Amino acid sequence: MKDNNLLAELASYLFSRSHAETGRTPSERELAEHFSVSRGQIREALAILEAMRIVERRAKSGIYLTTRQASVEAMALFARAGLPLDPIQIYETVELRKIHEIKAAELACSRATEENYERLREILKASEARLQAGEGLAKEDRDFHLEIVRATQNSVFHKICSIYYVMGEQRLPIYFNDPERGRKSHAEHIQIYEALLRRDGNLAQALMSAHLQGAESYWKGLIGDLDAAADRRPEPV
Repeated sequence: MKDNNLLAELASYLFSRSHAETGRTPSERELAEHFSVSRGQIREALAILEAMRIVERRAKSGIYLTTRQASVEAMALFARAGLPLDPIQIYETVELRKIHEIKAAELACSRATEENYERLREILKASEARLQAGEGLAKEDRDFHLEIVRATQNSVFHKICSIYYVMGEQRLPIYFNDPERGRKSHAEHIQIYEALLRRDGNLAQALMSAHLQGAESYWKGLIGDLDAAADRRPEPV
């Protein structure tokens, strides 16, 4: 079993087999037997999950889920494994994505290369073809936004923002099932591209902010009463 598969499958299994009240999971020995791997492989995988704040290994006690403290990378792993994500955390991630991509639009105006512009033109052309065929823009939307982040020439920035799209990859096709939403998004992408081409950082930021407001409103609608949900969350420790 590949390490990446083991991580995702182990996380999924721990969720399904953890104690509802205590969060305690099966032991290393039981996990090794279940996945037909060595205890050393299980320890290595658990060490990664612990670093991602998915589990906590307590001496002489066992392994416990600690998902409320999970990192953004952990949430991406949950999405890959098909595990349910906390809707409040998803909304907060969308909010953070908005902050990052607005800044990315500004930086791209001063740093984008002709290669970035050519790639954006290709994506817009592909988007137009998808719309004419009556298809959704999930892939093209992701590619467009991540190319703008790539145009900042900051590889760490790109890696961080890529995680947001991993987390939303199951929801994005649903979001773009609405043809009108796809047409509107495409038109806004063209405006953002033209602002980038003029290297107008202020306009690019404003257009990106308005564009991402739609996704933010969409998640608000899915989650419902955010304030009430937030009131039910435990206080940070």
